Amino acid sequence: VSTQSTGVHLVIKELPTAPDDAIIATSSLTKDMTGKEDGYRATAIRSLCKITDLTMLTAIERYLKQALVDRNPAVSSAALVSTLHLGKDGNPAEMVKRWTNEINEALNSDNVMVQYHALGLMYSVKKHDRLAVSKLLAKYTKGGVRSPYATCLLIRIACKVIEENEQDNDAVLIDFLESCLRHKSEIVIYEAARALCNLPNLSGKDIAPAISVLQLFLSSPKPTLRFAAVKTLNKVATNYPSSVTMCNLDLEHLISDTNRSIATLAITTLLKTGNESSIDRLMKQIQSFMSEIPDEFKIVVVRAIQGLCLKFPNKHDVMMNLLSTMLRDEGGYQYKEAIVNTIIAVIEANPASQDTGLYHLCEFIEDCEHGVLATKILHLLGREGPKTPTPAKFIRYIYNRVILENSTVRAAAVTSLAKFGAVCPNLRPSVLVLLRRCLHDTHDEVRDRATFYLSVLESGDSGLMNQYILDTLQSSIVGLQTLLVHYIENPAAEPFNLNQVPITTAPAEVTPSSKTDEMMAEPRKTAAPSKSRQEEAAERLAQIPEFAQLGPLFKSTAKPIELSESETEYYVQCDVHTFNRHLLLQFQVTNTLNDQQLENVTVEVDGENYTVLGYVPCPLLVYNSPGTCYTLLQLPDDPGLVASTFTCNLKFLVKDCDPATGEADPVGYEDEYVLEDLDIGLNILMQRVFKTNFAASWDEIGDENQADETYSLTTVKSVAGAVEQLINFFGMQPCERSERVAEDKTAHTLLLAGQHKDGVECLIKTRIVFDGVVNMKISARSQNPDLNDLLVSSI
Repeated sequence: VSTQSTGVHLVIKELPTAPDDAIIATSSLTKDMTGKEDGYRATAIRSLCKITDLTMLTAIERYLKQALVDRNPAVSSAALVSTLHLGKDGNPAEMVKRWTNEINEALNSDNVMVQYHALGLMYSVKKHDRLAVSKLLAKYTKGGVRSPYATCLLIRIACKVIEENEQDNDAVLIDFLESCLRHKSEIVIYEAARALCNLPNLSGKDIAPAISVLQLFLSSPKPTLRFAAVKTLNKVATNYPSSVTMCNLDLEHLISDTNRSIATLAITTLLKTGNESSIDRLMKQIQSFMSEIPDEFKIVVVRAIQGLCLKFPNKHDVMMNLLSTMLRDEGGYQYKEAIVNTIIAVIEANPASQDTGLYHLCEFIEDCEHGVLATKILHLLGREGPKTPTPAKFIRYIYNRVILENSTVRAAAVTSLAKFGAVCPNLRPSVLVLLRRCLHDTHDEVRDRATFYLSVLESGDSGLMNQYILDTLQSSIVGLQTLLVHYIENPAAEPFNLNQVPITTAPAEVTPSSKTDEMMAEPRKTAAPSKSRQEEAAERLAQIPEFAQLGPLFKSTAKPIELSESETEYYVQCDVHTFNRHLLLQFQVTNTLNDQQLENVTVEVDGENYTVLGYVPCPLLVYNSPGTCYTLLQLPDDPGLVASTFTCNLKFLVKDCDPATGEADPVGYEDEYVLEDLDIGLNILMQRVFKTNFAASWDEIGDENQADETYSLTTVKSVAGAVEQLINFFGMQPCERSERVAEDKTAHTLLLAGQHKDGVECLIKTRIVFDGVVNMKISARSQNPDLNDLLVSSI
């Protein structure tokens, strides 16, 4: 009978109950809850709290309060947990607050689970009252908690209080955490050590006791403790590598651990804490270790090697050799892709490793079964190979792909060959011979590419080679399709203008997956190409009738501009969209007041040289639900007047509402809220453009289309700071990795490329020297002299 009753309780709990039928179930469950059979009282309480509403809760309040302090631990825990769920929403939360005496009595229970659940419920009741939480901590951190689970929860509450206190860490709570390191329970010791390691504003010296405890756990006979300790040390090593160095000997012993998860974490931790002298030994250990672990663990190790390559650039030869060996070993696509991406990242970050890295990749594609990776490497060879001291040695590897691979790889190889011919005049005759052989290929794409590149290379015109071989089409595919459809549906006398097509931008950001050291993450699946943030905005704006006739969207801001803080009454962010003749400001507004409802929400702006053409208000804005409104502006005819500062005022109709029901008053009143100023700069007129060979593009425009200006920046304290500010100011694309500046560098040349909204390509070369003050010479080239003067004079 007990088993059948428990089953009925579970069914009632899981199935939706109609309000009219709930009274029947409630009556039955109340009888079971107050009965003498302990076997199913706990399940009756859980089911009753799941289906009950506010009116019924009042009727059973007395029974629930008695159950909180019941002598049977299972009944008491069930009542405490069910009450915790009841207190999460609406009026039941207010009722639960009146049960503090019973919760306090449960906190004194001898049962470890009852005490744990009681502490969780008490914290849930008081968590919005900082003073009450402080008193709770003060009472129980001095003793009185016998349950190790409750102690762990107390540690987490203490950590949350410390993190919320941004100015300084609470010394009393820190002492409590350190005292827990000497607790008799291992789970409490580990929880305290992990908490100390994760706290902000602590130095390596402060977390030394926690590191010592974790080091002891590394030699524990229990695999769970070893895993927990090494995982925590792996995270700590990212910020405090020198503090974890003391554990290196124990970590090396774990490399041979029978649990491969522990061994993988140990080796990746060693890679984070290792010094330059220990790299050779580590690489040998990794090589013998890699054959024993599955691909997902190998990927973690590869990513850790990438971090080590960037940390110790002088040791790139040793690590590159290991990566090359891994490429030749057995492994799936994700594993091989991770190695290839690591080698590419090292090549881009460390120019000294370029020749070695490209050679290893060439060796890999000789026997590569993954066409996607072969194509990726061929594109890299076409971009980086011509810049190496001896580019001719790569030609053989590339042409082998034309002979031995499928059509996709063959087409990529033809393009790569053409780039060598365009950049290296001494290799051009040989490249032409190879391309002529490709004219007899069996696939149309390969033959067409070979024919096209032959025609361009044989012309000898550096401008054509730069435009059609080195700098590929950078138009947005979505934007191109939209404009072509519009052109076909609305025939015009003039031909289609490719300059009107928006430039492609980076794909919209996605929420990052777990950190690189998370081993259990699912392998990434190949997904459809993501739309860029600008393409998504263009599609959305085209569906709004007021903006449908503005033409193609030229540029959108990379991320929203905050005009108020998220903690204020109204949180406002702004996206700036640039069209050919208009500027559209998109405001996302969030109402953070639960007793207000806003209607007819607009943001009125006022800026010099701009004319407001209209507003599209947000009709309704309820609590914590973002809404969007728009302000349309006329761009000034003179590009020199574009830079401006706008004052912004949020205007709306306020209606008071009931926080519980959300019902608003029928009558409201007008109100406004002053926002921060919005700064608009010259960068809204410039779109980023990639230039593979900046020097060729620079020479193509010529000295006659150049403007120069010299500046001294007294407010900038380093070359790297000047580079970052210039990139943000102009909104143009850094070329040939010129955005990367070594920390101790005192002289640098920044190369920028972009396209003006009128379709004119612009190049900027800035020579920066630091001798106590940042001095720089800016040179701008384009086919528009006025634009050149504007760029160099706008600083």
